[in-house]
Amino acid sequence: MVLDINEIQKILPHRPPMLLVDRIIDLVPFKSAVGIKNVTMMEPQFRGHFPGQPIMPGVLLLEAMAQVGGVAMLYPEEHRGKLALFGGMENVKFKRPVVPGDQVVTKAELVRVRGDFGTLHADAYVDDNLVASADFKFALKKPDTV
Repeated sequence: MVLDINEIQKILPHRPPMLLVDRIIDLVPFKSAVGIKNVTMMEPQFRGHFPGQPIMPGVLLLEAMAQVGGVAMLYPEEHRGKLALFGGMENVKFKRPVVPGDQVVTKAELVRVRGDFGTLHADAYVDDNLVASADFKFALKKPDTV
């Protein structure tokens, strides 16, 4: 299943500049997703991170990875309108910088789910080279219970 930016915005509550996934190229609801983030020099973080040597901040790369997993988690109708909140991150590794012009392909998979809590593993690639990986703990919550 492929989702364009309009479909993604029906699932995720994020909006620019915090919407960090441009397209979903593969989706198995509540199991896995593969998403694309096109990194451009026009993004606001590159004005200060770092002038003359633009590098995508690691925290934004992790957010982009988590959002791909969020699409998989929130796609089923029974989860629409919920928020996928971080409960923690483990095994975070950065292998190389991500810079403007890169296309980040994230592969996210739900590893374990118990009720509204679970673990998601995600790997991010540029040109088939691993650039980052992480395990995310999450909680699915209705906005009025946060």
